[in-house]
Amino acid sequence: MSAEPTIQATADDFEVAEANYRTDKRALFSGENLFGGFSQILLIIWALMVILPFAWMIMTAFKTDPEIIFHPWAWPESFQWNNFSRAWEEARIGSYFKNTLIVVSCSVFLTLLFSSMTAYVLARFDFPGNRWIFYMFMAGLMFPVFLALVPLFFLVRDFNNLFGLTNNLPALILVYVAYSLPFSVFFLTSFFKSLPSELAEAAIVDGASHYRTFFGVMLPLARPGLLAIGIFNVLGQWNQFILPLVLNPNPDTYLLTQGLAFLAIQQGYQNDYSALFAALVITMIPILVVYILFQRKLEAGLTAGALKG
Repeated sequence: MSAEPTIQATADDFEVAEANYRTDKRALFSGENLFGGFSQILLIIWALMVILPFAWMIMTAFKTDPEIIFHPWAWPESFQWNNFSRAWEEARIGSYFKNTLIVVSCSVFLTLLFSSMTAYVLARFDFPGNRWIFYMFMAGLMFPVFLALVPLFFLVRDFNNLFGLTNNLPALILVYVAYSLPFSVFFLTSFFKSLPSELAEAAIVDGASHYRTFFGVMLPLARPGLLAIGIFNVLGQWNQFILPLVLNPNPDTYLLTQGLAFLAIQQGYQNDYSALFAALVITMIPILVVYILFQRKLEAGLTAGALKG
């Protein structure tokens, strides 16, 4: 009598296990899982396509010129640290690095200041022409910079003549700011709209001026958005090539992108490829470190704006 329930229970467990197996099998070969596995494979391939050339460039920067030519894929016999000192001093990468740091730091600071003030007004105050001003900034996103190169060249020349400047860095900073404003205003306008207005209203009721409310209340709340757009601008301005190439022809004030292009031509004739690869590493490492350090904050800023909007 006791054996029959046991056999029945075993049969029921077997049917349940078989049904679960069929369900898991269908789920395993469903379109969603296949698409997910395919996308993972593509991401792995893409990661290898990015990481391997970068790792090879770093490895090559420590080689001698004969090793680069005859053994390009081999590990360096000894690490040639003098390649970096030669690139920094003899190839003038140090001077180009300083010029780039001055231009990018000043332009990013001014871009964040002007774009945040503009975006705050467009997002918080309703006045005639508000939408037209916003749409004018949006039109700047669709305007190709190539069409403005010739007018910008004459504007920069006249600006330097007007103020008696001997280099183009101040004018280049202003051009970078104007170039970065449209997207920065677009991004920060949406971010300021997502912030709670009760805090600004409470500050106004307590007697704070509009400037005090903006710099003391609203701007700290927009810190994630400012950090996100700041990283975007640093990446874009650090890698900018066409604007300094046209607007900054003085070799003494070359930026890193100009210096690398000039170095590639010069070192190609001199066969000093080790210094060229060392210069490439010096140029790429700082911006890569900045992105790695602030990657989570960048994602947090973008996510905060998306969730609140």
